[in-house]
Amino acid sequence: MKTKTLPVALIQEKAIVDQGRGNAEANLAVIETRVGEAAKRGAKLVLLQELHNGAYFCQHESVDEFDLAEPIPGPSTERLAALAKQHGVVLVSSLFERRAAGLYHNTAVVFDADGSTAGKYRKMHIPDDPGFYEKFYFTPGDLGFEPIDTSVGRLGVLVCWDQWYPEAARLMALAGAELLLYPTAIGWDPGDDQAEKDRQRGAWILSHRGHAVANGLPVLSCNRVGHEQSPLDAAGIDFWGNSHILGPQGEFLAEAGAEPTILMTDVDMARSEHVRRIWPFLRDRRIDAYSDLLKRYRD
Repeated sequence: MKTKTLPVALIQEKAIVDQGRGNAEANLAVIETRVGEAAKRGAKLVLLQELHNGAYFCQHESVDEFDLAEPIPGPSTERLAALAKQHGVVLVSSLFERRAAGLYHNTAVVFDADGSTAGKYRKMHIPDDPGFYEKFYFTPGDLGFEPIDTSVGRLGVLVCWDQWYPEAARLMALAGAELLLYPTAIGWDPGDDQAEKDRQRGAWILSHRGHAVANGLPVLSCNRVGHEQSPLDAAGIDFWGNSHILGPQGEFLAEAGAEPTILMTDVDMARSEHVRRIWPFLRDRRIDAYSDLLKRYRD
């Protein structure tokens, strides 16, 4: 079977924070530099981390943070589109979308290599946990689990909390996604002991490996890195990095540590066909017996 190699890059960065708030101008300037570096090294697909324009503001609930949101299209999409076109790369971004007054989304926007907008995905699963108060800010997505067609392939883009749901990955796969991509912002409470930290990070990586195996698809997950203080004077979050690129059997193709980095590797886009021939999970699905999946819980 012939190979079809796709050079990919994940930009794992520490947010630049100005007086406790995100600095979009400074963070986008870093992104422009990193994408340029990745393109020089041959990248054709570049994935950015979740809400890359600034600090992870969801550690508290404040109406002032809505000032950070912007329309799509808007200033950031204009700048990112130009960046994709300049370097001839498909660029997957993650933005705080202002759809209307009082209506906001956590939205991934995909730009094709010619600078056009290939599509967008609005985060479907919205968490509400200590330090991750996203339900205050984000309306659940309404665009469904639809892959985005680009010049490098059909991308199944999901966002952070979506990564824990096998249904989301499966629906992207059933719609023909050739890659699963997760812009992510995940970390631990600095007060947790090391064993708990290891369990949380291990579970996160395991969930992605499971999505790769169950669907026979490569998985790209790009996480934030570094400590971000909480506006509530709490401990804040240590974003653990560990961005990774997996093959369709859950194998590691590349993995980052806990420092800012450009993680790059080549993905064999033809390998999924081979894997699905020997592990035909889609063939053997008992779709006639899955109706209870539409229930919240079986009492």
